[in-house]
Amino acid sequence: MLQEDEKEGGDTVEYAAWLVMWMTWNVFIICFYLEVGDLSRDSDLVLTFNLSMHRSWWMENGPGCRVTPITPPPSWAPEDHRYISISGCLMDFQFIEVAHSSLQILLASIEYQPVDFIGGFDSYGYQGPQKTSHLQLQPMYM
Repeated sequence: MLQEDEKEGGDTVEYAAWLVMWMTWNVFIICFYLEVGDLSRDSDLVLTFNLSMHRSWWMENGPGCRVTPITPPPSWAPEDHRYISISGCLMDFQFIEVAHSSLQILLASIEYQPVDFIGGFDSYGYQGPQKTSHLQLQPMYM
């Protein structure tokens, strides 16, 4: 039983550390797409370390967006990249990214709050089941 309690405590610390990292990442994404400070969403260096031409998934898949391939691709273009034109989007992808990250932060902060389950399984006075012995003790009469 003690080992289980220690493991659960470790899991809580690991979860709290992951939660802090997750929320920090989402705050960064919000700042990145709103171009807070020196951050610029047009820079390839920040999110891809200048290794790819990847952009936001929402850029092509946002509500109402129509993707049209550009043919032929520009002469300077690498062969392993797809060149497209995007039009008709109902909302700019950066605002969808900000809303998505904001929702992630909201859900993570709500999830971490203690929940009062049926019967009050909260930390205010709940005591788990006590260990019972497998031996049946009988009163002894002398």
